[in-house]
Amino acid sequence: MQYKFKISLFYKILISIFFVLSCNEVKKETIYKKGMVSSAHPVASKVGLDILKNGGNAFDAAIGVHFALSVVYPNAGNIGGGGFAVYRLNDGEVGSLDFREKAPLKSYRDMYISNSDDGSTVDDKKSKIGHLASGVPGSVDGMVKLYEKFGSLDWKLLLEPSIELAKNGFSLTDKQSNSLNRVMILFDSINDSEVSFVKEIKWKENDILIQKDLSKTLERIRDKKRDGFYSGLTADYIVNEMKKGDGIISYEDLNNYSSIWRKPIIGKYKEHKIISMAPPSSGGIALLQLLHGAEKLNVGNYEHNSLEYINTIAEIESRVYADRSTYLGDSDFYNVPIDDLIDNKYLDNRFSSIDPSTKTPSNQIKEGNIQFNESEETTHFSIVDEYGNAVSLTTTINGAYGSKVVVENAGFILNNEMDDFSVKPGYPNMFGLIGGEANSIEPNKRMLSSMTPTIIEKNDNLYMVLGTPGGSTIITSVFQTILNVIDFNMGMQEAVDAKKFHHQWLPDFLVVEKNTLNTNLNENLKKMGHKINERSSLGRMDCILIENGILEGGADKRGDNTALGY
Repeated sequence: MQYKFKISLFYKILISIFFVLSCNEVKKETIYKKGMVSSAHPVASKVGLDILKNGGNAFDAAIGVHFALSVVYPNAGNIGGGGFAVYRLNDGEVGSLDFREKAPLKSYRDMYISNSDDGSTVDDKKSKIGHLASGVPGSVDGMVKLYEKFGSLDWKLLLEPSIELAKNGFSLTDKQSNSLNRVMILFDSINDSEVSFVKEIKWKENDILIQKDLSKTLERIRDKKRDGFYSGLTADYIVNEMKKGDGIISYEDLNNYSSIWRKPIIGKYKEHKIISMAPPSSGGIALLQLLHGAEKLNVGNYEHNSLEYINTIAEIESRVYADRSTYLGDSDFYNVPIDDLIDNKYLDNRFSSIDPSTKTPSNQIKEGNIQFNESEETTHFSIVDEYGNAVSLTTTINGAYGSKVVVENAGFILNNEMDDFSVKPGYPNMFGLIGGEANSIEPNKRMLSSMTPTIIEKNDNLYMVLGTPGGSTIITSVFQTILNVIDFNMGMQEAVDAKKFHHQWLPDFLVVEKNTLNTNLNENLKKMGHKINERSSLGRMDCILIENGILEGGADKRGDNTALGY
């Protein structure tokens, strides 16, 4: 098993990374033979690629990309959030790491319920914006855990690109400048101190974003690993920020945080082995349920994105999201019936009432009968190295730019993941997802997530590495991309580019990308009873397909996503 090896390199091998200031300098080919990185930002992909080309493995590259995204993709990349990683080694061993955020020790079940007459009014602004919205960050601990188990290059080498990008700046893309302009007023209103994302005039494409405080924080992580974040000066900055804004994250919370190695959820779709994330991610269980429904109902026999195809997929999705609402949560706190939820007989019965020509109203869909006692501003990257190791990693601060709180003197944004809990059972979160008792707030508990980092094997060989941001739409975007490749014989980029749609049970809307439906199809879906809600885009996939020794990247054109390889 060759996933770990010794190699000595000088920092100068990555000098080319430090001065990548223009995204236009990066080539965007998608077919390679040795290694590949597909991420949400071309500079981050370049960081990962250079690590691979200079002898690093997929885990080294993942660490480099993750920290690079915390600099060049601040709306979702982070050191103030958390996520999940699924991996497959070249000998077939698989596993996963849960570095999801946790509820602080001072959190409690009804912390977002206001003192109204009936005691039941939800003050959900506090779970979305400001200091009280933040869970204890897990990203730094997660990257250290990955390194300690699988890393091969010098840890400091992996941090240097991000430090230089924060210190010297990088060139904003057009999408990034527009995004920052939309939130500058909010950043300014929430933070008392100067924030690097705010300027007197509007941001424009190719402006240089410099983050000096963040570079110093990254230097502390470089020099002290975990202790550079969860203790010492950075911990002081976090706790002081909490005190200033009536937040509740404490030194004890930071000191006690630990990522967890978990067994991934494993199942089958036709001749393919599906490896995905277990709770507190809902992604793996929901994905296997969706794929079972797709296979049972032979959705590959329909014309892609036809009336029958869209309705059948929507019907499958509605039933799966009803189960998600009721049964899924942090398995360390709640007895999640994993085996029952993915049992073939249960799922056969669950999908037996689906008629491709009929829509079932959501108020007639309930969770299945089992007996037992997630802004969409997430980001994902997929990596395959020349040794055959693969990493699928999704990380988030929840909404765009998280809680909008930038830790004074530390320069990073805190998450607003507390909104991913059920702030009140039956009450929707920012993505419209209904939560149940399984996902209620408890100290030290990890909030339920839709993140779905996934790896697929075909004939016992590595076949696909994929994932996406998108809040509640993550699971369905991954699901449909898999169907596009396996059932509709699309290449990786074609499968990512294909128009997608989404149904999550409640609210009872069929969400579709613009220009997905022609007039006739739109009218026929409405006649069935579908309420159509159009969006500009769904998913920003970063995927890799491996066939006959060839790596094909699928980097989503809906964003600045870029697949690079060699």
